[in-house]
Amino acid sequence: MNQPWLFVLKRIEDVSGVSGTGIVADGVDFGEFVVICWRKRPPQNISSVVVYRSMEEVERIHGEEVWSWRRKRS
Repeated sequence: MNQPWLFVLKRIEDVSGVSGTGIVADGVDFGEFVVICWRKRPPQNISSVVVYRSMEEVERIHGEEVWSWRRKRS
């Protein structure tokens, strides 16, 4: 297994008008799967942890054009 990559998801544009912009999630790309912890944001004030098969799956589901990825080696 490769070294995991830590990253944050920064929403550039809020298409729905509900969630807002800025850093909205923290994640780890393990190569074999990706874990993302969505941060609490008002007014919902809920967070969740989701496991994806790959970064490509994350981009396909959430739309890569509205995100900025900041990655760093753990």
